[in-house]
Amino acid sequence: MDNIVIHPFPPIWNENSKILLLGSIPSPKSRENNFYYAHPRNRFWPVMENLFNVKLESVSQKKDFLLNNRIALWDVLKSCEIDGAADGSIKNPQPNDIKSIVSASSIDTVFTTGSAANKFYNRFIEEDISLKAVSLPSTSPANARMSLDTLTESYRVILTALGL
Repeated sequence: MDNIVIHPFPPIWNENSKILLLGSIPSPKSRENNFYYAHPRNRFWPVMENLFNVKLESVSQKKDFLLNNRIALWDVLKSCEIDGAADGSIKNPQPNDIKSIVSASSIDTVFTTGSAANKFYNRFIEEDISLKAVSLPSTSPANARMSLDTLTESYRVILTALGL
């Protein structure tokens, strides 16, 4: 059964943000924990820890890490109907106002984390803000075929975008 999901928490960004990482919509575990990529088997945070050689344990550490490294984090969709965390089941997608944070920041590169985020970004957002998204693989447990090392290598392009 599809559930109507409305994005429950705000984007993480400030005027110094240089890159924007976009998922599709928070998973049930992320909504339950009121923070991005909160499923214990999602590898988003381990990838960030590997890339930046840091240990991120608390939500406040993760927020500070993102802001200190000029990384904005949000999701393409503000609402949709979805069955659990299955992006393939998304119906009636409604986009977030991505332009509002891009125009108020230094964001010059957008990355999407997974094919659904990329599809919805291309459909709803790209033309509006004139930034083509770089599609990265999903860090979801559903993408188990990719090892943490392979994911980390795929995400290394964000270091280049940050000038690191």
